[in-house]
Amino acid sequence: MDVQETNRRVIRQFRAGGEVDGMHRERLVLLTTTGRRTGEPRTVPMMVHHDGDRLLVVASNVGAPKHPDWYLNLVDDPRVKVEADGREFEGEALPLLGADYVRAWAELERHYPFLAEHREKARQARRVIPIVELSEED
Repeated sequence: MDVQETNRRVIRQFRAGGEVDGMHRERLVLLTTTGRRTGEPRTVPMMVHHDGDRLLVVASNVGAPKHPDWYLNLVDDPRVKVEADGREFEGEALPLLGADYVRAWAELERHYPFLAEHREKARQARRVIPIVELSEED
């Protein structure tokens, strides 16, 4: 499977406003970060969790030993563009910390049990999977 081609297809379908093959549209967000090496915009589709009014994304990278590129990009520059729920906004990506992280992770695992496997794989590599809030700029 070519992940980049799949991402391009999902982005096209999401922006067209119709169905997204094999995915739940309401659980998707397009996140655009600034490439830390290139300075170019980088857009990735990802699963989003609605936590009240907050939008949360998980940098699980399927439990890989390293953080995904999009997460490393936003660590360098937290300004992001978000496309979700039929709207676009400029925002800031803020990793959750402390008790907020613990509470959010427990809720995420309840909704998405596969994250427990991702967490265990990442733990074996001594990596904690970040949870990131996407907040709209005022």
